[in-house]
This record gives sequence, structure tokens and C-alpha cells, in this order.
Amino acid sequence: MDVRRLELLRELAERGSITAVATATSRTSSAVSQQLKVLEREAGIPLTERHGRGIVLTGAGRMLAQTAADVAVALQRAEAVWEDFKQAPRGDVTLTIFPTGGQMLLPGLLTAVAEMPGLVLTCSDQDPLLPDFADLTPDFDIVVADAPSVLPSWRERGLAVVPLMSEPLDVALPEGHALAEKKTLSPRDLVDETWVGVPQGFPYDRILRQIETATGVPARVGQRFLDNGIVEAIVAAGHGIAILPRYTTRDHENGLVTRPLSGVRAMRQISALMRPDRAERPSVRLVVEALGAEATRFRTEHEILPAG
Repeated sequence: MDVRRLELLRELAERGSITAVATATSRTSSAVSQQLKVLEREAGIPLTERHGRGIVLTGAGRMLAQTAADVAVALQRAEAVWEDFKQAPRGDVTLTIFPTGGQMLLPGLLTAVAEMPGLVLTCSDQDPLLPDFADLTPDFDIVVADAPSVLPSWRERGLAVVPLMSEPLDVALPEGHALAEKKTLSPRDLVDETWVGVPQGFPYDRILRQIETATGVPARVGQRFLDNGIVEAIVAAGHGIAILPRYTTRDHENGLVTRPLSGVRAMRQISALMRPDRAERPSVRLVVEALGAEATRFRTEHEILPAG
């Protein structure tokens, strides 16, 4: 079977439609369909079947798509061995990252990569409404994600996951708030407070759900925003309190103070997600190593609890 046709089958398994595969591979839909029909003849068994207006993979098709992923990993590993032999990782690497992660990690990462001859790193930030970071891995070499832990969907997709750092999530208060006198805050301390939250289902919102579970009292949310900068400004103006990441929240600036939360697991794990074949590329490995080093440096420099 032709490796390029196997790769098209793998793309279909991940992207879900002929049109999406055609767009991603700069082909026409008819060209993709024709190549898949050739692959089906080579395989000697149906790989796709009609489903509504589109097609889906058969059981055999899904198995062969996984084989295609294994082949891609093997090819990238072989290329990596050769590149390592030449001792010159080079080429273009694409990376996408969520906004606060970019604030923390991109300045130092770009400085480090600038000292790597022949390596070009192109970065972008993610759509905050994206339901799953893993959906970006077909289009970027490295996807920097935040989540409570490694999600089952990442493992189910066979992604390479490299943990970078853990970051505490603190309670942000306006200066002068009565709770600012405490060094740490428990869920019971927060029962009567008005919250400035994020849209329901977003990562910080799960902390409110944990607080509700611990106290048995529904959290009172006055406003919800996606942007942390807006949340900080609303809290500083005295319109509520919020859950915000420790390392990028401007404690004691613009009228804000932050306090650690006890009694619930208020933490987020920041990881690099990659397709396993792309994770084998020397240039990608080099960027991930630099990303890990920058995460370690940043966390070490900022590992100071808010002042009591």
C-alpha cells in the first residue's frame, strides 16, 4: 500500500470528512476520494461506508488508519535518526498556545529558539472557545494545553503528551477586602461572596463547582468573562472575587490581591500535545525541550506565595 494513501486514510479518521481532508492536504475532494478508492482496492476490503451525506470508516478502515499512524511514527523516527546523525535539527515548527501560557512561556522560548541556527518557530494563540486542545494537533506541530490533568481523549487519540508545569489557581480579591487578612482561604470562607466567573464548563469554572460541593451552597456568579484582564479589572473595582492563575495575575497591582485556596484541588497542568510522528522530528523535540526548560525557569522564579 502506498504510504501517501495511508496518510489520507489517517487524515479522514481524524478530520471526519473528505472535504476537511482535501482542505488540509491542498487537494480536491474528488482527488482524495479517488486515492481512497485505490487504497481500498489495494487493501481488498471495504474501508469506508456511506453515512448520511458523508462517509465513515469501517472497522477495517479504523484499524488501517491506526496502522497508518504507526507507519508515520516509524518514518519520522527514521528521519530523526538521520537528522541526529547530521547534528543539525532545522526547519519550520508551528506552535499554538493559550493566552496566559503565552504570557508565561513565549518570551523566553522565542529567545532560546533564536539562538538555534536553521530553526524557525511560528507561534499563535488559541481560540478560547475551542472545546478540546487535541482538535488542533492536526494543524500544529505543538499544542500547549491547560487542563486539570492529562485528559482521556488525548490518550485515546494516541497523542504524545509532555507535561511542562503545574500552576496553582488562587482567589483574587479587591484590595481592602475583609478576606485579604487571611493567608489562605477555605471554601467555607467564600460562601457569601459574589463571583466574577468564566463561561460555564471552562477550566476555572470547575473550581467553583468544587467549592459548591465542599460547602453545599451554590456559588453566586454576578458576571462571566473569557478574558483574564477583564476579570482582574472587574475584581479590582469591587464587583466580586474570582479564580485566577497564580503566575500571571498581577497581585498588588491595579487594586488586586490573591490568596491560595485550601480544601479543593485548585491547580492546572500545562502540557505540550503532539501527533506522535511529529514528536519524533528533531526540530520539534528541540523546541519542546526548550519549552520545558522555560517552564521550569519561569515556575522557579515565580514560586512565591502571595504576601500575607
